[in-house]
Amino acid sequence: MMEFQSDRIEAVLASHRIPIRVHGGIVSPSWIRFHFTAAPTAKVSSIRNLTEEIALALGAPAVRIAREGNVLAIEVPRNDKQPLRLLPLLRRTFSTIGIQPITACVGLTQDGRPLMIRLPAPDVSHVLVAGATGSGKTELMRALLLSLAVGNRQHKLQLALIDPKSRGFGPLAFLPHLLAPIASDTLSAAALLERLIVEMDRRDAEGISSPRIVIAIDEVVDLLMTGGKPVETALTRIAQRGREAGLHLIVGAQKPASAVLGPHLKANLPVRLVGRVGSVEDARVASGVSGSSAEKLTGAGDFIAVFGGQAIHFQSAFASPGDLVEFRRIIHGQTPLLTAPKNES
Repeated sequence: MMEFQSDRIEAVLASHRIPIRVHGGIVSPSWIRFHFTAAPTAKVSSIRNLTEEIALALGAPAVRIAREGNVLAIEVPRNDKQPLRLLPLLRRTFSTIGIQPITACVGLTQDGRPLMIRLPAPDVSHVLVAGATGSGKTELMRALLLSLAVGNRQHKLQLALIDPKSRGFGPLAFLPHLLAPIASDTLSAAALLERLIVEMDRRDAEGISSPRIVIAIDEVVDLLMTGGKPVETALTRIAQRGREAGLHLIVGAQKPASAVLGPHLKANLPVRLVGRVGSVEDARVASGVSGSSAEKLTGAGDFIAVFGGQAIHFQSAFASPGDLVEFRRIIHGQTPLLTAPKNES
């Protein structure tokens, strides 16, 4: 099947006088990635303009052209997309590389590696998760928070969760890392943010940054619309000064335009995790870069991660209801996360 698809890709481009050679590919749970080289005279923009014809030739709803350095790839969604469960992914990852402090594993990249997000890193600090309804945005935020919680005890990590629609973070209410009950209305959210500002100022004065505090907000646009200037000011201060004090923002939004988030807040969200959006312009606004092709993502956990202007395609993991029960047992010490290796006699 992959050889047939490779031949079709080469034939489509050859018919437009763009000779390429497909040389291998990678199969992931959600897509097939074909690596190719093009003639030196070929323009990447010309290849991008043919994505609809390539998709038609392959019988796919859409395809993405990806570029990393001098490597080009065509990513084709699978018809038999496989879900990626968070708990097995964490067990495989942590058994291989160990548990990294204040680092979340949120999915698998296009080359099959776990996507790790280390919040204290200078080029990370705060994260924007964007995507339309059905993109898997809330599930990704839950996976990020669960990954942090299962790998860090509460004396190292604390969580402040704000959920204006009372749907996204409810399943995480069992976590012992919570600084306060999940804030589900504007008044409790504003009070929690004010408390965090006071804590940030105290830490600045004392020169401390531990334990790390992750402030996660589902549907931040709703919160800003109802909370007004005080909420925007609090979030902007945390985004600008929080990293040194050990405070990190994880905010979710469907359309994170600067006019809504505020330019200073958005400018201090350097990592973007972007799911399916409605248009090329929405993709540019959400990712902060041109040509991300986020408008061609298929939804349900199909994401790109933008770090320092580089876009990485990945499949986000999710926690099933059964996994949430197991996470509760692990975090409360009733079940080990990793099974100790057996001693050989």
